[in-house]
Amino acid sequence: MLKNTENYYQGHCLNAYEIFGAHIGKERGKQGVRFTTYAPHALQIQVIGSFNDWSCIGCEMKRMDEKGIWSVFVPNAKAGDMYKYRVTQATGRVVDKMDPYAFHSELRPNTASIVTDVDFTLWSDQKWMETRTKNFDRPVNIYEMHLGSWRKDSDVEWVNYRQIAKELIKYLKDMKFTHVEFMPLCEYPFDGSWGYQCSGYFSVTSRYGSCEDLAYLINELHKAGFGVIMDFVPVHFVRDDFSLSYFDGTPLYEYEKAHDADSQWGTANFNLWKEEVRSFLMSAAAFWLDKYHIDGLRMDAISNIIHWHGNKDLGENQGALDFIRRLNYNLSHDFQGVMLIAEDSSDFPNVTKSTLDNGLGFDYKWDLGWMNDTLKYLEKDPIYRKWHHNQITFSMAYFYSERFMTEFSHDEVVHGKKTIIDKIWGTYEQKFMQLRTLYLYMFTHPGKKLNFMGNELAHFREWDETKENDWFLLSYPIHDAFHHFFAKLGELYKKEPALYENDYDWNSFRWIDADNADENLFSYIRKCENKEFVVILNFSPNTYEHHRFGVETAGTYTEIINTQQDTWGGNLTETKKKIKSEKVVSNCMDQSICVDVPSFGGLMLEVKKRKPKAAAKTITKK
Repeated sequence: MLKNTENYYQGHCLNAYEIFGAHIGKERGKQGVRFTTYAPHALQIQVIGSFNDWSCIGCEMKRMDEKGIWSVFVPNAKAGDMYKYRVTQATGRVVDKMDPYAFHSELRPNTASIVTDVDFTLWSDQKWMETRTKNFDRPVNIYEMHLGSWRKDSDVEWVNYRQIAKELIKYLKDMKFTHVEFMPLCEYPFDGSWGYQCSGYFSVTSRYGSCEDLAYLINELHKAGFGVIMDFVPVHFVRDDFSLSYFDGTPLYEYEKAHDADSQWGTANFNLWKEEVRSFLMSAAAFWLDKYHIDGLRMDAISNIIHWHGNKDLGENQGALDFIRRLNYNLSHDFQGVMLIAEDSSDFPNVTKSTLDNGLGFDYKWDLGWMNDTLKYLEKDPIYRKWHHNQITFSMAYFYSERFMTEFSHDEVVHGKKTIIDKIWGTYEQKFMQLRTLYLYMFTHPGKKLNFMGNELAHFREWDETKENDWFLLSYPIHDAFHHFFAKLGELYKKEPALYENDYDWNSFRWIDADNADENLFSYIRKCENKEFVVILNFSPNTYEHHRFGVETAGTYTEIINTQQDTWGGNLTETKKKIKSEKVVSNCMDQSICVDVPSFGGLMLEVKKRKPKAAAKTITKK
């Protein structure tokens, strides 16, 4: 019955959910449920639940080995039954605990675990699963969302996984996203933590429906061509007494010393030096990839794994670093094609380098430096921007050191931080002008993309998990125009390999002019083997007519995007659609073009190479 437990104790187990938890089956001819948990210092454990009327006597669990595994088979227990472990702790205290390996749980504030079968028969996404990759040479445009506040139904508190599928898929198609990223779907007690303070690492949050409802949603997303990423929290967990905290009366999952265990969020830090904790978390990550076909994990607060409490001055946490390398190596080996993404604010090197070369083994890292510098630059009055010109150019100085992902996530638009558009300096109209140019910059900058829900609406209200997106904004022409502009950028991004194919090859990007601080102008080239684009960004209120820019290629430059076109809410009805290059030296290039650059505007030009003149034919008379 209990196989491969040594692997669990040695910290190399990725399938502990097959050993522990509540498993439906038949033993000695009787149908029931096998309950198994790990609590080495417990004096006694009973299973209580709806199958025994929550009896004070309960079903006595038997200690299966000297290391701390307890188990019991309960005849007649079945799927849908609620249960808890009544643990007599090392101190003699008796406390009712949720199952750390429960697959489903009661809706908060109730805390019972629920017997659930997660071997779903509905899957029909085999084609997707067989062809998915880590997308290094594919477009990745992620829509990050909090399921509970994307849409609100007046009749119920929460949307349902299954019922939202059709509407969400249509929206992702319309807006040209490639992936959706869900904020944590593990069970958690406090709505205001958004899922980042977890209690059930294997338990699908019951806020949005059943385990099968979630599987249905993911299956439908896959069939429609969308990847699914989930946020995963390997650093800390809730301190609530019903959960992991002091599970058997000792610090079983947390550090023994309080100053190590106490996190900055009022939660408990996992003891990532401990082998059983490593097996628990590796199995939790693998569980979502295995049972729910998740395509990527975005791992939260990795700087708190790299350094003690996320503080570089406190030194590197070597045990935690060993854990994350082991986790990433095993996940990449067992689930090929799954993306592993680090949310890391540190400058620790080689986060996206292979673990075989002593890297951390992530596939991507959020470019929090790019996000911070870009938004700080746009907060400033344009008069002063020239003194901070490097806040835009600096990202390309370090970009190729990791596989970075440009992002404007939920962290940028929460309470007290303002939204993306509201951070930008200027009047209402000027904010929109610069927002369009900002997003042209984002979609043409190397690196995969991520935006939090509401960014595509030009949301002015900070995100509040209790309220749905301000969809009514689309009744205002300027918001509706931006919404269409955002979708157009997504369409171009997916269509043009020059914008994604060689993201992490320095040959795909070249500055034309990175030093024009006085005019707040930036210009660069994005290219692949067969295509080349010129991008010009003006973060000044000035209009620059017939401004000359050097180009690499002789030919005709066709305007693909002008952010000030009236189509997108700008004030230009006509623009110069085609520009021929001239053999005039500019920006150290032999060819150049003259461009009209609108106030706070951005342009994207496609190059059509000039064909060389054919040599004159010599006619010989016979």
